[in-house]
Amino acid sequence: SFCCFLRFDGIKEGDVVRHDGNRSDGYLEHIFKHAAKELFGMDVKEITYKALKNKDFQEVTLEKDGETVLRFAAAYGFRNIQNMVLKLKKGKFLYHFVEVLACPGGCLNGKGQAQTEDGKPDKALLNQMEEMYAAIPVRLPETNVHVQKMYQDWLEGMDSKKVQETLHTKYSAVNQTASNLDIKW
Repeated sequence: SFCCFLRFDGIKEGDVVRHDGNRSDGYLEHIFKHAAKELFGMDVKEITYKALKNKDFQEVTLEKDGETVLRFAAAYGFRNIQNMVLKLKKGKFLYHFVEVLACPGGCLNGKGQAQTEDGKPDKALLNQMEEMYAAIPVRLPETNVHVQKMYQDWLEGMDSKKVQETLHTKYSAVNQTASNLDIKW
């Protein structure tokens, strides 16, 4: 279950590329580096994950002038997702971005992957898949000619009104009523 892109800018069909990051889990690392550069003018080469309550709930922060300006988290597995939702409900949610995956250990550790006969993850195979994934060339989405053309032609530029209307959203609190179902995680 690799999360890769097909190249379609003159490279033969079937070539795969990947986003920034060491594993196929998601875009946290790419988005973190991009946000650091775009919002704070900081060029982050490597990020450091800090495990919090367990290895499947990790945090990444960016500091500028002694102040934490970005706080991202990776929450893998339903237990961590549940804890995250509870903190969000209580108003104690500190993160600007959270990458959420249902499988503890991430995509490559999911139930759709090869396992040993006793139903446990095959660690040797997992290591081999991670090495194969790391060998795929990185291709940043914003460098893709077709993405640039889409922004220019269809979205009328990077900071256009159409970009705001099409790609951005706003969230507002929902008033709780007696008829709402109370979801318990």
